[in-house]
Amino acid sequence: MAQNARLHGFGILVLCVLSYPAMTTAQQPILNLMPFPANVQAGTGNLAVDSSFSVAFTGYSEPRLERAGERFLKQLARQTALPLSLRPAQTAKATLVIQTDHASKEIQEVGEDESYILDVSTASARLRASTPLGTMHGLETFLQLVDVSANGFAAPVVTIQDQPRFPWRGLMIDSARHFIPLDVIRRNIDGMEAVKLNVFHWHLSENQGFRAESKKYPKLHELGSDALYYTQDEIRDLVAYARDRGIRVVPEFDMPGHSTAWFVGHPELASGKGPYAIERKWGIFDPAMDPTNEKVYKFLDDLIGEMARVFPDHYFHIGGDEVNGKEWDANPKIQAFMKAHGIKNNEALQAHFSGRVQKLVTKHGKTVIGWDEVLVDGVPKDIVIQSWRGQASLAKAAKQGYRGILSNGYYLDLGWSAARHYAVDPMTGDAADLSPHEKQLILGGESCMWAEYVSPENVDSRIWPRNAAIAERFWSPQDLRDPASMYARLDFVSSRLEWLGLTHRSVTRHMLQRLAGSASRAEFAALRTLADVIEPVKDYTREQTAPAEPTSATPMNRVVDAVPLESDAGRRFGELVDQFVAVSCHDPAAEARLRVQLAAWRDNDTMLQPLVQRSFLVQEVAGRSQDLAALGSAGLAALDTIAKGQPAADSWKAQQLASIDAAKKPKAQLLLIPASAVQKLVETAAAGGACTSTKP
Repeated sequence: MAQNARLHGFGILVLCVLSYPAMTTAQQPILNLMPFPANVQAGTGNLAVDSSFSVAFTGYSEPRLERAGERFLKQLARQTALPLSLRPAQTAKATLVIQTDHASKEIQEVGEDESYILDVSTASARLRASTPLGTMHGLETFLQLVDVSANGFAAPVVTIQDQPRFPWRGLMIDSARHFIPLDVIRRNIDGMEAVKLNVFHWHLSENQGFRAESKKYPKLHELGSDALYYTQDEIRDLVAYARDRGIRVVPEFDMPGHSTAWFVGHPELASGKGPYAIERKWGIFDPAMDPTNEKVYKFLDDLIGEMARVFPDHYFHIGGDEVNGKEWDANPKIQAFMKAHGIKNNEALQAHFSGRVQKLVTKHGKTVIGWDEVLVDGVPKDIVIQSWRGQASLAKAAKQGYRGILSNGYYLDLGWSAARHYAVDPMTGDAADLSPHEKQLILGGESCMWAEYVSPENVDSRIWPRNAAIAERFWSPQDLRDPASMYARLDFVSSRLEWLGLTHRSVTRHMLQRLAGSASRAEFAALRTLADVIEPVKDYTREQTAPAEPTSATPMNRVVDAVPLESDAGRRFGELVDQFVAVSCHDPAAEARLRVQLAAWRDNDTMLQPLVQRSFLVQEVAGRSQDLAALGSAGLAALDTIAKGQPAADSWKAQQLASIDAAKKPKAQLLLIPASAVQKLVETAAAGGACTSTKP
């Protein structure tokens, strides 16, 4: 789907602990869990986790459960550095006893029982689940419970009864625009398991590449992939790897548009004359399959049949979005077909195509998923609609009897904050007014990582940790909505994700080191200070503001590629300013922290300048560095004015706000995040009397 359409430890208090009807929202000690369970009953005391910690399985058993137990113990050992035995213990002696009632489906299905009950006492713990899926979820919860304490590692005494809110909780990764190696895919699947996501949606074909080996039609991957594709054996291994972690793999082969790479080896499928080449740029392009050519359907019948055998999941995604129709309009044969069959427009022609493809998918034992555009009159009721348009589109589909999943609001490549994604819910807007039966048709949602501006190096940082907040929206009760609680737990979970091998935090340092070259420690620290408070521009403005038209060959080695999509330092500074202003500036500790931070920003540019002169990549952000210095000066001036307790002159306010307005504007495709918070300080100072000095 192209870019134009995609629009801490114990003792801290949490404001929202949600549960079954027997337990209402209440203040309880925070548990660093994400997603937060449906029902939590906190007790008193801790269960010690030391080198004698062991696990035993009872009830149903299978090799997948044994591997899950071994994986759990390895992860616990990583987190604690304790020398743990990976062998199962005798039930009577085990610290954690795991009971699973029966097998899950051989091919995982939507709506299987994923619930579990976890009881932790001061002496032992017990995990009970109906299926291996619930067992694996419960093990992830226990891993999040374990933390350092004054007496060693421990898990708090607690009883958790948990189940997901939605049965479909997915992450889509686009491997077609930029190829993503399998080791990167695997560690992201590990991350999905940690936050209880259960669908990996794999976008495998695009204008820029066809990434799956086809033995029936080898020209697809041989000519359409730049030799960057997954073999069928690799795909099967990845599917097995995901199943071991309770995750389904749903392939997407986009058609009839987004298909230029298909036509490099098979121009006979296209509506235009060609010749065709792999597309190197981004956007919506003219090439599309010919819906009037019977040879196209024979080809797709063979290919879908082949891929249906490689991907065992019951669902098969056909894309179906963003066909601009230009090749159809210019093809006399297609126009004659439309006239002869009473097809009035291109939308109806696409509906004709989608209907034919849907029958092929059904023939091979699969259910079709498609983007919003496939929802047209006459589409069979078993099709699933994936909505990039929003809850209104989702609700419209449900009212017509179609199942749907929401992706609008969960596009990770838009660069939104975790809080903004967290505020989006599949059941709000028009969906909130659906009948109980219609609401059941909304299966859940998927976050989407479109790959125009990601590489194997930085893709983790574009998905995590924000994706954990989205995972909570899909799993946890709907009224769990407090962003402060979410961020407190997200910080903890983000660090835990690193133990899985995800590089979302470490990659920034590595990429900045490339930018800095042989920089001194002070120079690199100055670069890091700047990088900590900038973010890439949002939505799809990056392509519009690029210094040169980006392509799939454009190096992603700039500062905009290195910094995270959300600045934690910028967010925390804003929270500190809000705290300071909220108490009428009577907070000496907050004021002192603000002064230290603002002074550091004011002086940072001077320390960065030598590196600016030596590195062409750092030189690009020289203007951002100067803006940060100006923000530091403006913030300090505002605090000085507040200290006087007198209104500031209008000319002073105008001068400071002009400087801040300049800092708010994007430069080098980067936003300076503290600008709005500094503006709040200036406006507070200019109000005169809103705050009085906290200094003697």
